[in-house]
Amino acid sequence: MDLEKPSAARPATQAEGCLAVAIRVPVRIVVLVLVVPVRMVWDALVVSGRFLRDTLFRPLGRALGWVARALFVWPWVALWRYVVLPVGGALARLGHVLLVVPAVWLYRTVLTPLGHALAWTARKAGALLALTFTGLLTALKWCAGGVLTVLDWILGGVEAVCGWVYARLLTPVGRAVAWVFKGIGMVLAAVAFGAYTAVAWLVRYLLVVPAVWLYTWVLAPVGRGIAFLAGWCARIVRTVFVGIGAALYWTARVLLVLPALAVWRWVLVPVGRALAVVAREIAEALGHAWRIAGYVSLAVGCFLARLFRWTFVEPARWAYRTVLTPVGHAVRDLVLRPAAEAARAVRRTARQALESARDSARQARADFRRMLFGTPAEPQPVARREPAAGETRTLGSSTTALMKD
Repeated sequence: MDLEKPSAARPATQAEGCLAVAIRVPVRIVVLVLVVPVRMVWDALVVSGRFLRDTLFRPLGRALGWVARALFVWPWVALWRYVVLPVGGALARLGHVLLVVPAVWLYRTVLTPLGHALAWTARKAGALLALTFTGLLTALKWCAGGVLTVLDWILGGVEAVCGWVYARLLTPVGRAVAWVFKGIGMVLAAVAFGAYTAVAWLVRYLLVVPAVWLYTWVLAPVGRGIAFLAGWCARIVRTVFVGIGAALYWTARVLLVLPALAVWRWVLVPVGRALAVVAREIAEALGHAWRIAGYVSLAVGCFLARLFRWTFVEPARWAYRTVLTPVGHAVRDLVLRPAAEAARAVRRTARQALESARDSARQARADFRRMLFGTPAEPQPVARREPAAGETRTLGSSTTALMKD
C-alpha cells in the first residue's frame, strides 16, 4: 500500500547511500511510535474544538453580539431616533421662527427700502460732486493756460539772454581752460611714463633676475635631490611592508586557513551530509508517520463512534420508538387533547360572555344618552338632481325637465 501522497510529476529516483537505507526503517518505526499518540490527541482536540465551536462558542458569540447590540447599539439608535432628531427638528423650527423669519422681515421691510434710499442719495450726491468738480477743473484749466502763456514769454526772454551769454562769454573761456588742462595732462603723462620705466627696470634687475637665478641654480637641484631621496625611502618602506605582509599571509594561511579548510573538507562536510541525510529521513519518517497516524486515528474514531452508537444511540432510539412514542401518543390522546378541547370551550364561553356584556353596556349607554338628550332627529331626504341607481343616464334618455318627452 502506497502511503505517500500522489504528485503530478515525481522527480527521478536518485541513488541512495547505505546510511539512508540503514537508518530508514528504525527511524520510521520510532517516529511512528512517537507520532501516533500525538496525532490521536490532535484529532481528539480538533473534534472537541469543532464540537465546542458549534455547540458553545457560536451560540455564545451570537448571544454576546445580541447583548452588545442591546446594550451599546440600540440605546444610541433610540436616543438618536426618538430624542436627538425630534429635539433637532424642534430647535430647527424654533430657530427658523425666531431668527430666519425676523431676519427676512427686517431685510424686506427695513433694510431694502433703507438701502434704496441710501443708493438714491449717493447717486444724487455723486452727480452734484461731479458737476462741482467739472466747474472747478474748467476754472483751473483756464487759469493754468494763462499762467503757462506768461511763463512761456518769460522763459523765451531768459533763453535768449542765456544763449547770448553762452555764445559770447562762456565758449571762449571754456576753450582757454581746456587748452590749459590739456597741456598740464601731457606734462603729467610724460612724468608718469618716465617714473614707470624706472620702477620697472629696478624691479626686473633687483627682484626678478635674482629670483630666477635662485630657482634655477639652488631650489630646483635641492628639490630634485629631495624627491630622489623620498622615492628611494618609499621603495624601501614598500619593500619592508610587502615582506611583512607576505610573512603574515603565509603564517595565517598555514596556521588558520589550511587547518580550517581541512576541518571543513574532511570533518564538517561529511558530518553535515550525514546530518542532512538523517534530517531528511526524519522529515520523511514524520510525514509517513503522520499520515499513518491519521489512518490509525480515523480507525480508532470510527470504532469509538460505533461503540458509542451501539452503547447509547441504539438503546436510546429503541427506547424512544418502543416506549416513549406510545406513551407520548397515549398522553396526547387521553390527557392533552381533552384538556385542549376543554380550554378551547372555556375560552369560547368567556368570549361569548364578554361580547354579551359589551352589547349590554353599549345598549345601556344608548338608553342613558336617549334619556338625557332625547331621540336624535332623523335626517330629511334631499331631492337629488342625479338619477337614482336604478335610473341611470343613457344616450336615449335625459334627466332635465326641458329635455324630457
